[in-house]
Amino acid sequence: MKKMMLFIMMIAMTIMILGCTNGTNSDQTDPQSEDNHEDSTEEITDEVEIETSFNHGEWLGQLSNDKAAYEVGETVTFTLALNDEKDFDGKDIIVKYKRLSDTIEEVQLDIIDHQLTWDWTPPEEDFTGYMVEVYLRGQDEMIDHLNIAVDVSSEWTKFPRYGYLSDYGEMSEEEQVAVIERLNRFHINSLQFYDWKDLHHIPARVIDGELASSWTDIANREVLRSSVENYIRLAHERNMKAMNYNLIFGANENYQDDGVKEEWGLYTDPSLEQQDKHPLPDSWKSSIYLMNPENREWQDYMIESQKQVFEHLDFDGWHADQLGHRGTLWDWDGNAVELDQTYASFMNYAKEELDVYMGLNSVSMYGAEEIAKSNVDYAYVEAWGETKYQDLKEIIDFHWEVSDGELSTVLAAYMNYELAGQGNPAEFNTPGVLFTDAVIFAAGGNHIELGENMLGREYFPDKTLSIPDELEHRLIRYYDFTVAYQNLLRDDLIEIEKEVSSENVLITEKPLLSAVWNFTKQKDNKEVHHFINFTDAISLDWKDEMGTQTAPDPRQDLQMSIATDQTVEKVWYATPDHEEGSAIELTFTQENDQIIFELPTLEYWSMVVVEY
Repeated sequence: MKKMMLFIMMIAMTIMILGCTNGTNSDQTDPQSEDNHEDSTEEITDEVEIETSFNHGEWLGQLSNDKAAYEVGETVTFTLALNDEKDFDGKDIIVKYKRLSDTIEEVQLDIIDHQLTWDWTPPEEDFTGYMVEVYLRGQDEMIDHLNIAVDVSSEWTKFPRYGYLSDYGEMSEEEQVAVIERLNRFHINSLQFYDWKDLHHIPARVIDGELASSWTDIANREVLRSSVENYIRLAHERNMKAMNYNLIFGANENYQDDGVKEEWGLYTDPSLEQQDKHPLPDSWKSSIYLMNPENREWQDYMIESQKQVFEHLDFDGWHADQLGHRGTLWDWDGNAVELDQTYASFMNYAKEELDVYMGLNSVSMYGAEEIAKSNVDYAYVEAWGETKYQDLKEIIDFHWEVSDGELSTVLAAYMNYELAGQGNPAEFNTPGVLFTDAVIFAAGGNHIELGENMLGREYFPDKTLSIPDELEHRLIRYYDFTVAYQNLLRDDLIEIEKEVSSENVLITEKPLLSAVWNFTKQKDNKEVHHFINFTDAISLDWKDEMGTQTAPDPRQDLQMSIATDQTVEKVWYATPDHEEGSAIELTFTQENDQIIFELPTLEYWSMVVVEY
């Protein structure tokens, strides 16, 4: 049955592509001249029914676009590298531009070199994701297929895709370009510049009115001004925002020498014998001494320090941090202070004074509601005690509800944490990472995980674990998926209850081992059903501490049933795990207040969309 269904779907897809009317071949690179672009308008009239098998990436190499996101009306430039060991005589490229499951435009490109470049201007519609499908066509068959997504959004905070940087030592231009180019392929639209600063209370080292050429960070690593500036410039060229990282209440030792007063501090006892501090290794520059975020003199001091940062470096915002719940503390007057009650005051004042993008980490949800109701541009949670897959979804749901749908949520969820903590070089576990990303993305959130490497610990420069090639490739598909379908993943959807069942697997409303977790959301005339496959998982702990989570056995041809009393017009599905994330329409029957259809494949995560 599976082979027959796939055969029919591939024939249908091939007929649509072979039978298309050719569009204009725009901005295609001629080996003789970079400015010479040839047009092709040859119309294809023959429709040939053939058996089709796509070898993804065997003939077609790297596919990229020039920016992480685009303004409305801005032109997208694509680049496609071809395998120079293959013969492309008699072959051409078909490009399909799709919004969700609908093709909005198709063009044909002639192959005149082993690298193709062409342009496309998306419809003038803000906050919209697209999937661009690129096919290699031979005489009578489709030979290869790659996809890439495009995000048209005027504000990154609507659909944040947060990455990070953490190394600012001596680097060549080529090295920095390579880092940003890689992150651009994941459509990362904002970067946290982790530990770029000199002192916590004076982040920018300014001498005689000029930013110093170098300084050391909290771990005494060298930071070059040129490296920070170049990264900011390169990020902006790709339409990525640059966020400067710093605590809202931290000061280095001997802070009194810089005009910071002990009276602004927080203390561990009402007798003020011990100022609260976060101890750091002796080899580091200093431990971190805590100040009262609600103290107006401290607020003024810290905000002035931040103004100096924005005066000398072209950052776009402040990614502020805290240290989580620290018990009851006391101010200089002996008053008890609960830190979570001080955050809104600080953030609102800082936003008013700085007028930049602002976000504050809610460590293990500490102060989450107060922060979400303050003047922040996105929600950010470093998950520690929230250890289950269900917890990740609940964090995202919480911020959606408490902000009345205004805030998108970024999760700092460190993978394979104990394995990374052993200090022995190893690789991230692909199944563990993909399960966590599937849950976060399906729930409508974002996972800060990608930078120069991937995050396995809270200290971002740690590179104990490396990314295996398979994971790198699959993460590209996952990030393409989140962009292409962002309007059905995190764009004003509401969660609804639906009765869903299968003849082949157990469907559950909560994540359970040996079952498929399903939840459903709705937008306009569309129901979006998510299926996450825990049938072969050995744990429901998202951290996958030691990298032991197992890969699921892909389930195929699942007989599915969804209850509905409305007339269904269309059913389609997509998955980041197969067919490059392309949307595939499904046949269905509707009777007895339910629709019945066959889900072709479920590996980690599949999304089924029912349109009324």
